[in-house]
Amino acid sequence: MNVSPLVSVLVQVLGGAAIGLVVATVGVVGPTRLRAGFGTLRDRLRESSPYLGLLVFVLLVNKVARDIGPDVSWALGWNVTGLIYALEGDFVHHVQSLRTPELTAVLSTVYLSGYVFLLTFPFVAYLFSDDRHPFELTAVAYAVNYAIGLTCYLLFISYGPRNLLPGQVESLLYSTYPQTQILTGEVNLNTNVFPSLHTSLSVTAAIVAISTYRTYPVWAFVAPIIAATVAFATMYLGIHWASDVVFGVLLGVVSVALGEWVIERRTTHA
Repeated sequence: MNVSPLVSVLVQVLGGAAIGLVVATVGVVGPTRLRAGFGTLRDRLRESSPYLGLLVFVLLVNKVARDIGPDVSWALGWNVTGLIYALEGDFVHHVQSLRTPELTAVLSTVYLSGYVFLLTFPFVAYLFSDDRHPFELTAVAYAVNYAIGLTCYLLFISYGPRNLLPGQVESLLYSTYPQTQILTGEVNLNTNVFPSLHTSLSVTAAIVAISTYRTYPVWAFVAPIIAATVAFATMYLGIHWASDVVFGVLLGVVSVALGEWVIERRTTHA
């Protein structure tokens, strides 16, 4: 049976994330907590459905907006690529001076499968936690990330360093694993790099993980490491500028704060 290149890449990326999910679910959540939580899963999901619904809604809007986004961006004409380059120059080029085949392989894997694992495992872990707040906060904070990120992508045209500086910055992910461009082309455009949503969502996951250190101490330690690696990988692979990463970190922090505010408002007025 012939498998399309997109399906093949998806299987590899999601397969790596799935392995991480299984290992983390057994090792971090643990069989005891899993058995105790299965009986109340339906109730927990029902109680958290407004927050999950918000995330699904934002993701659907994001999917639709991707089709009209380039037209809006070019109509506004706010191209910030030159400004970003003026601010940081060849920083990404210097980051890539560290490259080795082994490091490229590791960071490519983290950027793809590690990122998916980092974003999805919290929903599994927090669903089986006695405290619903981290689960709901994750859903709302992710939604805020996408909403603000989409707004920035509509407002600003920004090409990544691999596009602006092809002679100095190599697209390491695509040159090493060219098939991955099929997948990334499905979810993003090369004019949408400011800010780095890979960074902002990873930082969001790390912040919430740290707040649950009493329940999941291992996850509170591991999540920030993965998040930092993802942020570094976006520059090392030539996808994002350092400025994208810095603003991504800020967006992650702001998204968690706004998520807390939304949940508090809804709880107060419930």
